[in-house]
Amino acid sequence: MATAERKRREADGRRAETVAALYLRLKGFRILARRWRIHAGEIDLIARRGGVVAFVEVKARADLAGAAESLGARQRRRIARAAAAFLQKRPDLQGLDQRFDVVLVAPWRLPHHISDAWRDVF
Repeated sequence: MATAERKRREADGRRAETVAALYLRLKGFRILARRWRIHAGEIDLIARRGGVVAFVEVKARADLAGAAESLGARQRRRIARAAAAFLQKRPDLQGLDQRFDVVLVAPWRLPHHISDAWRDVF
């Protein structure tokens, strides 16, 4: 992939994450971390509302259906490993319910938040 294309995609991804974070805040979530990374994986957003910590993957595509189809099993495993590492660093959150959410973002559409999009064992 050309450098200009990579930069454009990176900027598009950051915009989608900002839109998703604002949308979740409007829904009452507090954003704990953005683009949290370790060697095992990355989590786009980590958010909390009440007794729930949500590890959120943001998917931006030309349409919501394409965004929904773009999250594969390998990526889910990487997110789960990163979530486990995050919880090790934040023992204050370990007693809360944890779940994996997805926010789908498409141009000229409201974001679509899928709560508890998949299950994984911590």
